[in-house]
Amino acid sequence: MRKPETPPPWNDLIAKHLGSLQAAHTNKEIQELSHRCESQYWPWQKLKFIARAKNVDPEIVWMLSRFAREPRFKSLPLHGYALTPLRFNMPDRLQYELMLIDQQLAGGLSSEDETPPTASQRERFILTALREEAIASSMLEGAVTTRQEAKQMLKSGRRPRNRGEQMVLNNYRAIQFTRENRNVDLSPEFLLELQRILTEKTLDDPGQIGRFRNDADSVTIVDERDNEVMHVPPAAEELPGRLKAICSFANNPPQGRDFIHPVVAACVLHFQVGFDHPFCDGNGRTARALFYWMMLRRGYWLFEYLPISRLIYRAPAKYARAFLHCEIDHFDVTYFLMYKARIIETARRDLREYLSKKQDQFSQARRLFSSDRRLNHRQQDIVLHATRNAHRYFTIAEHQNKHGVAYATARNDFLQLVSWKYLKKISVGKRFEFSAGERVSQVD
Repeated sequence: MRKPETPPPWNDLIAKHLGSLQAAHTNKEIQELSHRCESQYWPWQKLKFIARAKNVDPEIVWMLSRFAREPRFKSLPLHGYALTPLRFNMPDRLQYELMLIDQQLAGGLSSEDETPPTASQRERFILTALREEAIASSMLEGAVTTRQEAKQMLKSGRRPRNRGEQMVLNNYRAIQFTRENRNVDLSPEFLLELQRILTEKTLDDPGQIGRFRNDADSVTIVDERDNEVMHVPPAAEELPGRLKAICSFANNPPQGRDFIHPVVAACVLHFQVGFDHPFCDGNGRTARALFYWMMLRRGYWLFEYLPISRLIYRAPAKYARAFLHCEIDHFDVTYFLMYKARIIETARRDLREYLSKKQDQFSQARRLFSSDRRLNHRQQDIVLHATRNAHRYFTIAEHQNKHGVAYATARNDFLQLVSWKYLKKISVGKRFEFSAGERVSQVD
């Protein structure tokens, strides 16, 4: 991946094109391009490509866009190089996505016009999402394993077989850690513990686990294909002040006149930790985990269901460029906000489609199984539970206690369901357990 081209200096644009400003305001094509550049918040390189394809001077369009952006910038109490403050804009598209996030990801979990999931479904959704996030976040950092093998390891609880699987397990534990500690203030100790969990048994130098980088550490981000340096973090001697600013921002986001939307604040936290690179390794995974932590801390509990790293993993170069566009354009983090908004939008739609699909399957199962007159009410109940919990195992004793029937009656209920292929039976030690059978699986 090539590093994006740096925009032309603002002073040079003014000196070169200020005399063309009035003519540009009457040129419809230039005005249209400028409007599109603003509404979609194009970086310089993309604008340059599109403008030249239309035989329009990209510098003039960029100058108009910068005139529009400058008065609306809002500074943040965080910094890039040389104490340059991070700043951002709020394009209409970003504001619209924030509204949808507020409406759909801070309230109830259900598909439109349908009943909400059961508690067991919710827990299964969360576990699935956490597994997906752990796997994808690890693969972004180079974990060598297959998604199928990683899922099998997390589900079964077996020990990791290689470094790639260890990275997945570490990510899973780290996400659980952020979930369980959502109400704990961020501190350097919190960051160290999170990085320790993420990097345990995965680094060539174990001495880099659970500590911040120092002056003796050479940490740069390099494109492995051509060895081009993509990012050089701030000097290690700056880390104490930078970490203090990060923790203060995370624990006490600006309010009142300086209010920053919680999603914006979480994205900024993600960017700042990624930019500062406080560790020798595990920085990307730490930054993504902290984004989840802050969203859950601010009450957006439905983010537990959004495996965002899976979507980032589909196009990792776009993720990297989102950082770089901010860095080369005077630390305008709007590029990163727009990128994260698109990722969240896709994840939000995927979740609603998944819920709708599952609700349709459950409705179909209810109609199908209720028409089978062989099933008594207890059997209908267990079949519907198996439909909603395809990976769960049921026991005779559980069924007996739930319905207040004799052991023989509960056993007969299950054995009949096995013979009718609603359930399948497995031996676990000296007892039998039951899970969704062929007829239930066909509903999926």
